[in-house]
Amino acid sequence: MRRSDITIEQASDEGTGLLTLADLLNKRAACTPDRCAFIFLRDGENDEERITYGQLYNSALAISRELTETTRPGDRALMFYPAGLEFIKALFGCFYAGVIAVPAYPPRKNRSLERLRALASDSGASIVLSTDDIRQTSQRSFSDTIELQKLTWLSTNLISPSKIQSPNRPIVKSPNRPIVKSSNRPIAQSPNRQIALLQYTSGSTGTPKGVMVTHRNIIRNAEYIRQSFALSRKSVSVTWLPSFHDMGLIDGVLVPVYTGFPGVILPPVSFLQKPVRWLKAITKYRGTHGGGPNFAFDLCAEGITEEEKKGLDLSSMETLYCGAEPIRKSTFERFVSSFREYGFSHEKLYPCYGMAETTLIITGPHAGRGPVYLCLSAGELEKNRIVPVGDQHPDARHLVGVGYPWIDTRVKIVDPETCRLLNDNEVGEIWVSGSIVTSGYWEKPDETKEAFSAEIAGDPGEKYLRTGDLGFFHDGELYISGRYKDLIIINGRNIYPQDIEYLTENSHPAIRKNASAAFPVDVGGEEKLVVVAEVERTAIRDLDVDGVCDRIRENIVMETELSVYAIQLLRTASILKTSSGKIQRKACREAFLQRKLDSLGESVLEMQFHEDQPEPTSVDIVNLEAWLMTWIHEKLKIPLNRIDLARPITAYGLTSMKAVALQQDFLERYGVSFPPYLFFEKSSLRELCEKAIKIIKEN
Repeated sequence: MRRSDITIEQASDEGTGLLTLADLLNKRAACTPDRCAFIFLRDGENDEERITYGQLYNSALAISRELTETTRPGDRALMFYPAGLEFIKALFGCFYAGVIAVPAYPPRKNRSLERLRALASDSGASIVLSTDDIRQTSQRSFSDTIELQKLTWLSTNLISPSKIQSPNRPIVKSPNRPIVKSSNRPIAQSPNRQIALLQYTSGSTGTPKGVMVTHRNIIRNAEYIRQSFALSRKSVSVTWLPSFHDMGLIDGVLVPVYTGFPGVILPPVSFLQKPVRWLKAITKYRGTHGGGPNFAFDLCAEGITEEEKKGLDLSSMETLYCGAEPIRKSTFERFVSSFREYGFSHEKLYPCYGMAETTLIITGPHAGRGPVYLCLSAGELEKNRIVPVGDQHPDARHLVGVGYPWIDTRVKIVDPETCRLLNDNEVGEIWVSGSIVTSGYWEKPDETKEAFSAEIAGDPGEKYLRTGDLGFFHDGELYISGRYKDLIIINGRNIYPQDIEYLTENSHPAIRKNASAAFPVDVGGEEKLVVVAEVERTAIRDLDVDGVCDRIRENIVMETELSVYAIQLLRTASILKTSSGKIQRKACREAFLQRKLDSLGESVLEMQFHEDQPEPTSVDIVNLEAWLMTWIHEKLKIPLNRIDLARPITAYGLTSMKAVALQQDFLERYGVSFPPYLFFEKSSLRELCEKAIKIIKEN
């Protein structure tokens, strides 16, 4: 076996010594300096930017030298980057300097900075790494943001790469860092056990939780993925997932370097604009590995036309994984049906389960097996009982198996109240232990102890992570059946209902404080967000239902980029609570579905409609207004008679994902690019059209 073919795992815990991610790049740059590490498609199609392992090492080393002049080992660095290679260079620069990386999405014009403020404060970051363009734009936006203004900024794209010393021998040793401490516990002296990055969960903005991910966590999780997906140096990954989220970061950036195969990266916005770009990249680069949340599969099946499919060849794909949020059998079937004649087959689908607290993946099947389904009684499952039924049963619900644990990972099903170990075909909370489980939450000892130190009754000693998810084993396969926590998962994001309720109660003075509930409902096989909220008694007489609901919807979409499917305004003191005054979200959900809440009025965005509207062809203001109303009608599912030109488009549930689609449709229709941030300036639809006419005339 050639030295460059030896896996990192063979040279890590069980071999020649503990490794860090800096050692990982050392190995690649020393053994294969000229091998392509990443290809970034700037436009999502043909505008390539490539980097080899040697070039990546040179750039990372230069950034690390700059970092050592302004930081100390263990300091935290916020990372604000657009999609691309600059993020990857800076990430490895942090690894070499011993600085803890804190990936985050870059600030955007006219969008709230609340989450970034919270991340800066919680992580105690002392420096921001970014590009010079983002630095200049962001600092103008941060004029009133003390937490971000006081940070040092380093524009890493202006740093010239170092000269490689010798590609034929190991290059740089990992920094010999002192122990990094948080209030949770001291981190072990070994570099392998020290924190590589803080992965902030995508839910809470008010009290963010930074998962402490060590070098060992990442290396062990990467080995897990290599084995379960049957990856090799001949593999090629193709991803559009954001690098600041765990799925895009671990699987899209670090797993390719770990295993030694090239990673092809598309900007997320390019995929959202035209989903076919992802599949075209797979075709062009003969991609073997990729994936995303459930909604990405739906977007491809529903958003790629027959004309766009021409020329696709997905026969090279070996594993296309689906993780995050409930995985739908119907989604898989639509995807396979849509792309079967283009070389895709059922066995290439790879359903899996994971979370940031376990670095990324927890369970998955063998590559090439394909998904397995289990048909159960939905009513009995809600009572945590496993009752198989036939496909045609009126109460049938299909669950998708998410595989089984690999390497040293242990998954147990436990009664969440008694902590008693349960048997197969018994529903309980999913508990996890093993080397993929991270160190806890940064500077949150109580939350860390509660989530990461669970013990099974009668079997003390081994500590488990409580996932908060409910599931069971059937014939050795793990199935996810629900959530023990009040957690909402939409488009792969974990949403804390408390955040949505806070935004609801602070959006309009007519809404009562501490009297709202947010929860998900299933609509056409997709999870949608619902909010119910009490109205102040003094506001009932002159209540403007649409106006209040518009304010709630706008506030939530501006802060979280989530579209609210339904809002129901309730009579004072009618929301369901416990005897101690806590909101009963599950009970509110059931009452909402059964139409039993004491409602004063509601706003439901997606309603059935059958109107046909001719497509306008001119560019004058009247026809532009008609085109925009038609777009809202078709894409946001709003009946035409409910669209008011005096209201802003955010009132109809426009998210950033939909804004990207609107920008692309506007570009294809009128030949000019309409900046998406203009959609969020709270201008009325008529004012928006006036701005668009001005842009069209200027071009």
